[in-house]
Parts: sequence; C-alpha cells; structure tokens
Amino acid sequence: MNKVVLASLLAVAGAVTLASPTVAQQPAAGQVQMSADEYAAYNNAKTQTTPAAQAAAFEAYLKAYPNSAVKNEVLNQILFADSQTGDEAATLNAADRLLAVEPGNLRALTFEVYYRRLDADKLTDATAKATALDAVAGYAQKGLDAPKPAAMSDADFAQLKGATMPTFESAIADDDLAKKDNAGAEKALKTEIDGVPVAQTQAVGPVLQDVYTLAQAYYTSTPPDYLNCAWYASRAAYFAPAAYKANIQPLATYCYKKYHGDATGYDAMETSVQTNLDPPAGFLAGIKPAPKPEDIVSNLIATTPDLAALAVSDKEFVLQYGKQADADKVFDTVKGKASEFPDVTVISATADAIQVAVSDDAVQGKTADFTFNMTKPVTPVPAVGSKITLDGTYASYTQSPLMITMSDGSIVLPKKAAPVHHAPVHHTH
Repeated sequence: MNKVVLASLLAVAGAVTLASPTVAQQPAAGQVQMSADEYAAYNNAKTQTTPAAQAAAFEAYLKAYPNSAVKNEVLNQILFADSQTGDEAATLNAADRLLAVEPGNLRALTFEVYYRRLDADKLTDATAKATALDAVAGYAQKGLDAPKPAAMSDADFAQLKGATMPTFESAIADDDLAKKDNAGAEKALKTEIDGVPVAQTQAVGPVLQDVYTLAQAYYTSTPPDYLNCAWYASRAAYFAPAAYKANIQPLATYCYKKYHGDATGYDAMETSVQTNLDPPAGFLAGIKPAPKPEDIVSNLIATTPDLAALAVSDKEFVLQYGKQADADKVFDTVKGKASEFPDVTVISATADAIQVAVSDDAVQGKTADFTFNMTKPVTPVPAVGSKITLDGTYASYTQSPLMITMSDGSIVLPKKAAPVHHAPVHHTH
C-alpha cells in the first residue's frame, strides 16, 4: 500500500510553531557598541508593526551594516518575520543565510525541513524525489544532532528540541519509507509519537497523521507486522475527524483479520487504543494467530460438500494456497462458467484486456487478481482506480502470483430506469 496522506491533517497553518527568537533589546553600554546611525536603523527595524515591513527593514539594516555585532540575531529576526508572511522562498533564503553562520540553528533547520519536504512530496519523478527527500532527511538529522547554543539555557533548549523533534523524525521516516526501509521508518515514527505529549497524538495534526503512517509502515514491512498495523491504525481511526475515519478504519480491521483470521476480539483492541498510545504489555501476545493457510484449505475442502458454492474469496484462497490437486478441484467447479463481478476496481486496462482487483486482499494491496480478456475492444478504456461491473467466463488460473483469467469479457453497463408514462389529462369544460 502506498502511503496515504490525509491532507486535512497536514494543514500548513501551525505546522511549524516556534516562538519568536530572543533578540537583545536596546543595546546597553558595555553590551553592543553601535553608532547612533546604526542604532537608529536597528531600532527602526525592531519597531516595525508588520512582519513584511520588519523583514524589509532588517534586510536594509544588514545591507548597511554587514558586519554588525548583532548579525546572527538579526538573521533570526528576518527568518521569523519572513515565516510569518508565509513566503516560502523568502523563508528558505533566510534559513540558508542563518545556517551559514549558525549550522545548528534549530529554527532554520525546521523551516528547511518543513518547506523542502512539502516540495519533495510534490515531485513525480522518482529519482528527483528520492534525491530531494534525502536532502530533507539530512537537514532533519542535523536538527536532531544540533548542540545547545552557549547563550541558551538548558530549559529553553530542551523546549525547543521538543518542539522541533516531531518535524525532524517525521521527515526521516518519510525518506526511509521512500527507500522501503520500513525498520528505519518505524523507529523514527515511534520516537516521534512517544516523545510528544499524549494529547498531541490525539489532536488533528501531523503527529496524528504519523500514527497512521506508522500503521502503514508496519503493514508494508517484510513480512507485514499485522498486529502493530492494526493497533496504530485503530488508534488513528479513533481520534481522526469523523470525515476521515472511513479512510483509516479499513486498514485497521484488515490487518487484524489477516493476523487473527476474523474480527473476534477486535472490540477489545478498539477499546484499549482509546486510552493507550502503545499496546499495553502482553496485549498483542494475547491475540492468537489464524491457522496456517494450508490448514484452512484442507479443512475447507473437507467440510464443504459443494465446492462450487464457495464464495469467490474462498475459491481464490484455495487457488492461491491449496495443494495443486485441491486448487484444480475447486477451479474445475467454475471452469467454462460465466459470472458477473459487480463494482470491481480497475488496476490496469487496454482495449483488449482489463485487470481488476476483486478480493479484499487485492483491493487493499492495489494488485490485480483477475484478468478479463474482452470479447471486443473496449471504448473508452476504463480509468485506473475506477469501479466497473464485468462479465466473463472462467478460463484458467495461475497459482503464484494468483491470477484468474476470464474469457469472453464484457463491461456490464448500469441499467437505465424505465421511462415513466403519464396518462393524458382530459379537461372538461
């Protein structure tokens, strides 16, 4: 499954919340020596009432006094003012200049990570995107490794590190997932969500989004960690806005059923995630795994008098996991028979053949498990991701990877409602 991003949980507003930098007020005697003209220019910038005006005034100050004793503090002020305007280019330019003189400045590194990650996620070229995400992760790691400035108190530095850490760990996880380094992503995401106040993992925002991203990382790992996937997806679903629960809940229940075999006991997990960020000790260990696929197939064959009556998903399970003789026995019950498949998801399509996802596994994994060879060319070709109804005749199958091939395929169009005929109205005079 590709990473799913709920845009509403990643609103730009408030994503980077950093206090205004502390800059010396009026330079006192013995602190910073300034000429009257320099102080006037400095004070003019400091007293501007809008971020744009303040940024412009401080830029003018630095141009006039490039070797100012308060250059670093002024660069901090410019960064803060530019960030308040929402001007990405100006903010990144200010961050670049500040990092040139303060390589470990957490505010500058945070803005570098935030904006450059947004830009990287928009890229469609895989190589360019990987390079961009690597660069973002580099800024993030510098942020995590940044030493405490000599002039900053331990308490202030700890507060600033706590505020910036989620942004850095999340960016590193994004880069890891792009490289399919799920273990690295899981470590970064766990560090992030365990390192913030619990309330932050429940409120709508980037951290709650990353609770769900953690579930996806467990699901897409090799082999999948279905229980941790189910736990964190359930947690994310519980606290997500109502409009987005339907996008998250299916992964939670899917992962639980994949591990346990059915939904029995899932209500206990749904209750526990409401008050626990991470699984309580022993909780996941108490969930029994489902029988092995081959055992399920053997039992299904032995206890089903009419194999033809099996549901499509059960037939697929036998075809994929059963012994060859059992798989052939089940396929023989449908071979040469026509069947209609409503609301299947298109994975790929040409005018002559359409591949679709039918089973829950195929839909979740966005992979095809059926190929319909069409009786005649299809125009227009259905779009990938669309849902259509198909009719076809079972022709053959391959077991690994599972693919059921249908011949005589055709698209079943929605039935049109019959026209309503009204009796003529006779007027009497």
